[in-house]
Amino acid sequence: MKNVTIVGGGLVGSILSCYLSKRGHQVTVFERRADPRVGEAERGRSINLALSDRGWRSLEKIGLAEKVRPIAIPMNGRMIHHLDNSTTYQQYGNDGQAIYSVSRGDLNKLMIEAADAFPHVDFKFNQRCVDVNFDKTTLTFRDTKTNTETVQEAETVFGADGAFSEVRYAMQRTPNFNFSQTYEAYGYKELHIPDKDGLWQLEKNALHIWPRTSFMMIALPNMDGSFTCTLFAPLEGENSFASIKTDEEIRAYFRQHFASASELIPTLVEDFRKNPTSTLVTIRSYPWNYKNVCLIGDAAHGIVPFFGQGMNCGFEDVQVLDELMDVHADLTDLFSAFGKSRKPNSDAIATLALNNYIEMRDLAARPEFQLRLKIEKRIAAAFPQQFQTSYSMVTFSDKPYAVALEKSKQQSQLLDEIMRLNTIADTWESDEVLNIAKKWIDANA
Repeated sequence: MKNVTIVGGGLVGSILSCYLSKRGHQVTVFERRADPRVGEAERGRSINLALSDRGWRSLEKIGLAEKVRPIAIPMNGRMIHHLDNSTTYQQYGNDGQAIYSVSRGDLNKLMIEAADAFPHVDFKFNQRCVDVNFDKTTLTFRDTKTNTETVQEAETVFGADGAFSEVRYAMQRTPNFNFSQTYEAYGYKELHIPDKDGLWQLEKNALHIWPRTSFMMIALPNMDGSFTCTLFAPLEGENSFASIKTDEEIRAYFRQHFASASELIPTLVEDFRKNPTSTLVTIRSYPWNYKNVCLIGDAAHGIVPFFGQGMNCGFEDVQVLDELMDVHADLTDLFSAFGKSRKPNSDAIATLALNNYIEMRDLAARPEFQLRLKIEKRIAAAFPQQFQTSYSMVTFSDKPYAVALEKSKQQSQLLDEIMRLNTIADTWESDEVLNIAKKWIDANA
């Protein structure tokens, strides 16, 4: 595998090119979009990224973590904005633990620049993949500027071209390929809280959430003092995008449900009308390879963004693939081992992400759920070697996603038992709670 073609120059394609270059491979990356380092960045359909431990580990291994840190803002917890405009702060992990808000556009530029600095990496922009010949290992690209097509010979191909991957679309027509695409009944729309004299108008080091049971809005900080906001709402029905048609209905919707935020968005109506309503989709596929072509990242396993793990999972894909290269010299064996290793974990994080939407949207503001989180953290502090919170297992550890999902299910049974105690609101800090937890931990050791 000396000459490698990567379809997709986004985050996963860029970091993959760095890993492969470090191993001495000649890498060519084809990207359908224009070079993001030239001209205006695309706005209006991006959710800010939440970089966490898995992503940092992958960046560190390739020597890029220190390049990314200057554009990453730590968020140590989430700030819940209630309907009455009061707030509740929920710390994510232990002191010093944080997830990091990063602009997708800024990170993509940085990653491409870093990949360009590696030897033997060549980016070709405005090249859309329109066909894959698996027998000959050739790809047909259409230049989006000239509308001309060229056929590229390849030795090894990675499809890193996102949830609506052209490479995967071609692979869907190969024998025994399994594929599912599940859209949620919800969409999302980007909005913008500007800075005020270069400063943040909300707490800078927090992920802000306005949970409203069947819908919600979030806001993540940007380096320039602004916040990228994202409204998640049903596509149809009550409180849906379809129910908001006129300028006054837009203003009334936000005055009623997000008053504290709407006051900070001077371009609310303009942004709401201009920015598209995007869809939420979960992609599952398998196997991820056919002959000399392999899928990676969202092309293999697109997930909804509610655990902030899409990019982190994709980066971890690349790190695992790199580690498997030390074990498998044969390409077929490598691709097979990669798929078998990552498929259970990508399925698990897809489930965890969907579950976390319910938590953020429906549960986060409820007093009983906030108490449950406090109890979970208390048990984790008392038994740090035997018990981690569900959030910490996903966000602040390298525990496989599949293991995190299974342990979360098991620990949920313990928390259900404790929450059923009649006086739990008054006794959650008592020894009784820890004694119940200790018995459960010993029984499940």
